[in-house]
Amino acid sequence: MKISKPIRQFVDQNLVVDSWKSIEKYFTDLINRKIETKEDFLTWLKDQSELEAILEEDAAWRYIKMTIDTKDEDLSNSYTFFVTQIQPQIAPFEDQLNRKLNEIGYTEELASDPAFEILFRRIKKSLELYREENIEIQSKLAEESQKFGSLSAAQSIEHDGDKLTMQQASLLLKETDESLRKEIFENITDRRKEDVDKFDELFDSLLAKRHQISKNAGFENFRDYKMQAMGRFDYNVTDCEDFHQSVKSVIVPIVKKMQQRRLDKLGKPLFKPWDLDVDPEGKAPLKPFQKGKELFEGTVNMFNRIDPYFGDCLTTMSEMKHLDLESQDGKSPGGYNYPLYEIGVPFIFMNAVGSHRDLVTMVHEGGHAVHSFLSRDLELTGFKNLPSEVAELASMSMELLSMDEWGEFYKDPKDLNRAIEEQLETVIKLLPWIAQVDEFQHWLYVNHTHTTAERTDKWVSLSKAYGTGLTDWSGYEDAQSTSWQRQLHIFEVPFYYIEYGIAQLGALGIWKNSLEDKSKAIEDYKNALRLAYTRSIPEIYETANIKFDFTEKHIKQLAEFIENKLAELKS
Repeated sequence: MKISKPIRQFVDQNLVVDSWKSIEKYFTDLINRKIETKEDFLTWLKDQSELEAILEEDAAWRYIKMTIDTKDEDLSNSYTFFVTQIQPQIAPFEDQLNRKLNEIGYTEELASDPAFEILFRRIKKSLELYREENIEIQSKLAEESQKFGSLSAAQSIEHDGDKLTMQQASLLLKETDESLRKEIFENITDRRKEDVDKFDELFDSLLAKRHQISKNAGFENFRDYKMQAMGRFDYNVTDCEDFHQSVKSVIVPIVKKMQQRRLDKLGKPLFKPWDLDVDPEGKAPLKPFQKGKELFEGTVNMFNRIDPYFGDCLTTMSEMKHLDLESQDGKSPGGYNYPLYEIGVPFIFMNAVGSHRDLVTMVHEGGHAVHSFLSRDLELTGFKNLPSEVAELASMSMELLSMDEWGEFYKDPKDLNRAIEEQLETVIKLLPWIAQVDEFQHWLYVNHTHTTAERTDKWVSLSKAYGTGLTDWSGYEDAQSTSWQRQLHIFEVPFYYIEYGIAQLGALGIWKNSLEDKSKAIEDYKNALRLAYTRSIPEIYETANIKFDFTEKHIKQLAEFIENKLAELKS
């Protein structure tokens, strides 16, 4: 598909954001503009939306370039400039614009449209939470949280004369040679030990600033503040706690059974930490591709067979150079799909090293990308600003919907069967980790005066509650007690994690539907994604023909469904 940036109606076509002065006039215009008719109001909203899209895309490119090469100081400085010199200046103007919108009589009339009702609800919440004294703190947080990526990207180990990123090294933990796995695990652990205090100090600083933000806004703790700030209108803290308990009671026992079967095949009384990723039958790790180009081309072929529109989305991104797939020295860890609201074509970033997990990451981020394309023509940027429970539904569903096409990478039916089995087991095994990280964050911020030792003790306690007790960590207790430091979300996007669990349940529903009628399930999926955030989360899930439900009863039903599918694969 041929895509170009829309002709700007309000902002200069060649705007360069090199100072606050370069954009101040647009905010001043919007604040001072007279609104006398409904048409005036709609034009005002569209102009504000255009400015928002342009600035968000400008910030996005700075972040993308910085994460691709964390060693380039100019790229880091460019991002820092935006979050310290531009965003703090925008915040009070955004508050004034929100207040102006809230005072305009046409909001009640437009709110009869569900899309505007959702948008205005979020703006009203922003007004309630806004505090001028938080602007500087939020700016410092944005700047400081990027240190997590820099610290992580600097971590590497030496092996056989080669320098390996942590992503490349972790691939060797799947090798059948136990002495190699043990050596790699210990090298990774020793390297991470060097930064334990740095990550603790970084988190302590972030914790103090986040608590101050919540206190300034009139909340007892950052947890309660963040539940509001994230716009969690459709569920609450009690629902999160119910999710935690349901995972412990329903999912953990299933994971323990799965792990015990692996342990029996491995012929050991307990796992050692370097045994957790190896195939228990001694099979070599799945390696579906060698290079990023092969990963991309194979994914396009799969997407074309699922729905030609999906493949076209990825092809367009490639033509526009909106992909950076391979792991390399100095690159931030992890992967993401970054929406670019003005052009409407997102950017996929990841650290592929040839593993099966990389294939899953590619289709996951591809699901996010398809979501961006399907919603790119919505009238206002605010309509596209997704809640994570909806964003992750798109990506996690694509993981499962694509499984029928994984033969593109696995020509041997046994390898294909093994890859699907691994995916379904991972879905089950990931739920306890998601719940553990979320419960940990609840504790961190409710108990904001905790010490480093208390934080460590809490994480160890949760590891036991969500663990199977089948791994012997003796001699490597530090590796387990500091494993939370590897979770980017805790540092950069606090409380953005339970959404993965909620969305995973929804994705299982979509996949279950696809086994009964694939074409209808995909059409329902696309219709739900087209809504972006113009309906409530339960309504979007309903459009996808699934339940927005994470009660114990529903989780048990889905868990039994997966167990049955795994049994079929093993038979």
